[in-house]
Amino acid sequence: EVQLQASGGGSVQAGESLRLSCAFSGFTFERHSIGWIRQAPGKGREGVACTDYLGRTENIDARRFIISVDDAQNTAYLQLDNVQPDDAGVYTCAAGEICVLDYMYWGAGTLVTVSS
Repeated sequence: EVQLQASGGGSVQAGESLRLSCAFSGFTFERHSIGWIRQAPGKGREGVACTDYLGRTENIDARRFIISVDDAQNTAYLQLDNVQPDDAGVYTCAAGEICVLDYMYWGAGTLVTVSS
C-alpha cells in the first residue's frame, strides 16, 4: 500500500524559513517523481516543486524553495526560505511517474500559515 504523509507545517512570520517533510512507503523513489503541491484558502491547487530519480527538478521559485529526497530514509523535503503570506496554505506531497499535478498517489497535507 502506497502511503505519503506530510509534516512540518506550522505558523511562521514572513521572512522566516520552514522545512516540510514527506515520509513515503509502498514504493521506491527509483522510477518515480515526488512533488509538493499547495492549496491556499479559496484557491486551486498549485504545483510548488517536483523532482524525479534522475535529479530533474521543477520549481516555481528556486530562489526560495528547495526540494530534495533522501531515498535511503524514504523521505522527501521541501525547504521554504523567506516565506511570504502568499505561501500560506495546505502543502501536500504526492508521487507518480512524472511531474504533473495529476499524480498517482497523494498524501495528507500539512498546514502552513504566515503572519506578516
